Amino acid sequence: MTVAALQMTSSDDVAANLATASRLLHEAAAVGARVAVLPENFAFMGLRDRDKLTVAEREGDGPIQQTIATLARQLDLWVVAGTMPIATADGARVAAACLVFDAAGRAVARYDKIHLFDVDLPGETESHRESRYIAPGSAVRVVDTPVGRLGLAVCYDIRFPELFRRMSDSGATWFTLPSAFTVPTGRAHWETLLRARAIENLACIVAPGQWGRHSNGRDTYGDSLLVDHWGRVLARLPSGEGVVHARFDHDAQAEARRSFPALAHRRL
Repeated sequence: MTVAALQMTSSDDVAANLATASRLLHEAAAVGARVAVLPENFAFMGLRDRDKLTVAEREGDGPIQQTIATLARQLDLWVVAGTMPIATADGARVAAACLVFDAAGRAVARYDKIHLFDVDLPGETESHRESRYIAPGSAVRVVDTPVGRLGLAVCYDIRFPELFRRMSDSGATWFTLPSAFTVPTGRAHWETLLRARAIENLACIVAPGQWGRHSNGRDTYGDSLLVDHWGRVLARLPSGEGVVHARFDHDAQAEARRSFPALAHRRL
């Protein structure tokens, strides 16, 4: 089955971002995708980090969620909705929530980003403190989809292989990684990390990214990738907004797991 990754250059204008997401989801449906994956922060990248508090929605209610649910239903398409700000009880921080909508427009899974990007980039002036306005998640999430059992992760999570092992132990055959990678870390590590997580878990990965210069002045790396269970890059979109798609060979993946049972050989 065809899976699509959607690359965007999101801004601080929710309506404009949702219009772009709608256009790209229509393109994904037109190429026959059964599942489409939006990038991290697809609906909003504020001028300031705290701006996400002003657009946070309650789970199950709000224009961002309603728009994606309606598009999923209209297009008969499963949508992994990158991340969106979902309100927390105290209101001081939000969850960076990845919601999965089925083809009937129902929200069937939610994953809150566990690993938050609190770093000073080596050799750079760029600095990030996601935990100031984002509350970390704590639960691993997998969900059954038409393309197999899906493990949900977001951006910085890719650097923590133990998360992907946990999802594999829960039966995941593929992963999604909506992202907004920095340019320096993207150049150095993006493809290597994605292929490593695919190879060591014999699992496919769909990784849509934010790309380009955003309204807040931040630059993101892009290079959205679809990687198969053997670590082969099946499709990529280096730059620009758009859709990239591929078909996963589930029979080949199952045969590889039978004949090359590295997951069963674990001792630690």
